[in-house]
This record gives sequence, structure tokens and C-alpha cells, in this order.
Amino acid sequence: PVFFCQETLFPYIKDNVKEYLRAHWEEEECQRDVGLLRKQAQEDSSLDGAVPIPLESGSGEEELERVIQAVVDNVHWQMSLDRKTTALKQLQGHMWRAAYATGHVKGEIFEDVVPAIRKWREAGMKVYIYSSGSVEAQKLLFGYSTEGDILELFDGHFDTKIGPKVESESYRRIAASIGCATNNILFLTDVPREANAAEEADTHVAVVIRPGNAGLTDDEKSYYSLISSFTELFLPSSA
Repeated sequence: PVFFCQETLFPYIKDNVKEYLRAHWEEEECQRDVGLLRKQAQEDSSLDGAVPIPLESGSGEEELERVIQAVVDNVHWQMSLDRKTTALKQLQGHMWRAAYATGHVKGEIFEDVVPAIRKWREAGMKVYIYSSGSVEAQKLLFGYSTEGDILELFDGHFDTKIGPKVESESYRRIAASIGCATNNILFLTDVPREANAAEEADTHVAVVIRPGNAGLTDDEKSYYSLISSFTELFLPSSA
């Protein structure tokens, strides 16, 4: 459910990012995350409201707090604009890993999803995840889900490192990566811009209507194949 992201995952980041950075600052992984965010901040410097992240010169506790606060402010700024930068997603993924591992968070899965995927796999089909959330965040959500660990149901994962979901070239890259023609893939999404990009790459598309998802225009409703449950998808006949 989109509510799970809006009401659980993203608020967790906003509420805990400062505490997380303070606890993990000296760790190599955290420093890599901050380095990526700093690089992204430099690229964003011309954007309205952008928050720079200064370099640490190692001159004491007060300066460390100033740098950490800059990272916090940058993360909050990016999240307020719903940005999907790899730098932001990587830090979020590492924070969620800690939250899932300690049981603070469990990934919510619609009840029709697991039975449908099991059926598809039994029929010899492969199932992949493509999300603006990092591969690590995806694996956490499905590894610590309300349905238990369901990672075995997926043949692979893709995130924005393969390209943005609103660019058709991303879908061609995914098809090449999994060794499959684009017209032999069905892409499920709730975002018309993503659906349009996938179609441009000659990928089949169904738009999923779920509680909390953004509404569609009348034109979008009439143009796209719409489903509200995975049970509405039928396997191709063997003929």
C-alpha cells in the first residue's frame, strides 16, 4: 500500500535520520552515504532551496553537529520534493535495514500478491521488481514482510541505477539484462508516466488501482488496461 510508504517508511526516515547519523557517523558505509549526498548536493546547488553539505575538517564536536545537521536538512529537503536520487535512496535503504532488523518496521503486502506470484512462477514465468526504492530497500521490504520472507518469489531486482522509471531506455536495459524481449514483459505500475515510458519501449503495461494511489484522468482510465488485484491477470494460454 502507498500508505505504508507515506505513513510508515518515510516518516521513519524524517524522525530518525539525525539519531542514525550520530550513531553510525564513523562507519565506512555511513561515510559513503554522506559522500554521495554531498556530491548530489553539489549537483543541486543551482536549485531553489538546495541545502549544501560542508566538508568535515575534523575540528571538534560542534563542527560535527553542524555537518550532521546539514545532512539532515538536505535529506528533509529532498524528501519534501519527493526526489528519487540514488544518494537519498541509498541512505534510506540503510536506515530501513536497521529498522526491519530490529522489528520496528514490517513490509506490508496486499493479500492477493503472494498467491498470484506463486501461480505465475509455477507456470514458468519470472518475476522482477523495478522500483525507485533501492534494491536493498526492496529486499528488506520483501524479506521482513507481513507475509514473512518472500524474497524467493523474485528472480531479480532493479532500481534507478538502471535508469529512471519515466525513461523508456530503462525498460530496454532491464530487458537486455534479463535476456528477454521487451514485448515479452508485462510491467505493473500505478504511475501513468512510467506506463507511458514502458510502452515506448514496446513493453506491455497494466495500471494497478489500489487504495491510496493517485487518481487517473478519464483519458488514462480509457487508454490503459486497469486492474485492482493481481487475481485479474490471466496467464497466457500454452497454445
